[in-house]
Amino acid sequence: MGLKQVLKLTTAAAVSLTLVAGATTSANAVEKLKWKMQSAFGGKLSIIGEAPVRFEKQIMAMSGGAMKIKFFEPGALIPVLQGWDAVKAGSIDVMWGTAGYHVGKIPALSFFSAVPFGPRAGEFLAWLEYGGGDEIYNRIYAENGMIGLHCVAIAPETSGWFRKKYNSVAELKGLKMRFFGLGAVVMTKLGVSTQLLPGADIYPALERGVIDATEFSMPSIDYDLGFYQIAKFNYYPGWHQQSSLGEMLMNKAAWEGLSDQQRAIIKGGCGETLAWSFVRSEAKQPEAMAKLKAKGVTNVRWSDADLKLMENAWKEVVAEESAKDPLFKEVYTSYASFREKFKVWKDNGYID
Repeated sequence: MGLKQVLKLTTAAAVSLTLVAGATTSANAVEKLKWKMQSAFGGKLSIIGEAPVRFEKQIMAMSGGAMKIKFFEPGALIPVLQGWDAVKAGSIDVMWGTAGYHVGKIPALSFFSAVPFGPRAGEFLAWLEYGGGDEIYNRIYAENGMIGLHCVAIAPETSGWFRKKYNSVAELKGLKMRFFGLGAVVMTKLGVSTQLLPGADIYPALERGVIDATEFSMPSIDYDLGFYQIAKFNYYPGWHQQSSLGEMLMNKAAWEGLSDQQRAIIKGGCGETLAWSFVRSEAKQPEAMAKLKAKGVTNVRWSDADLKLMENAWKEVVAEESAKDPLFKEVYTSYASFREKFKVWKDNGYID
């Protein structure tokens, strides 16, 4: 079955779910809801920015206009990296972003965004749904008075944007680079000085020399942010984010205060958005890469030796973080156990 067919089936399932929810609550209309949702990504940004805007429209359509989860641009209500505290306190209804932005609170949450040398989206989501990943994810959030839903999945990112060509990872030592999640821990181990910046803050930081290089996402998204105007070398593959997930973060009490029908509509819209985002992320990259080439960008692929060096550094990070953080160890053990079981299917069912 192709990706378009998957998307169509997911859309149909979401619509059916809404109809069933409506049928089980008699002939009454959907209860009204008016929430504010701030996104970590600008609404015009390819895929990850488009997704929450699209989600807002989907919820309106599925509820017959009764449910309004209004999209707000990054920073309109709160600073992007303060979503955890704002949702926990109930000062905003929804933060649309990614679990990796909460690492300052709980480092292990990075696993629920992206994992270095990790799986494709299908395997990643399978671990969460059927391998115990979501049991831990939901427990962490519940203990902090929140609920999270995985609403975005995207294909591999690139490895980073650089002003000049580097012949080996060793040459990056001392570089100041914006980097995300667990990949940033790996780069730090390799001697790179990393910092986490929201998407909108990266270009000016790169332009002013606050950072020397950056990674953010995939070609279509990075094109929108204009990195090619400053850095002409785009490195591949995105070893740190072979697939990435986005989330919808909500206050637990507010979520539990919704009707079954309202929750069903939100879950249905979230699932449909996840499928849409993944399909679109795969489809848009060839065109984006051609546009970047026309802007003078050179694509560079890390050597197998460099990738092995980074993978070994990742293994060291796992050992070190697991030794000092029981929650990190618990999440990694669940993740690694599922990948080991999945391997027989991956090795036999896929061409590469």
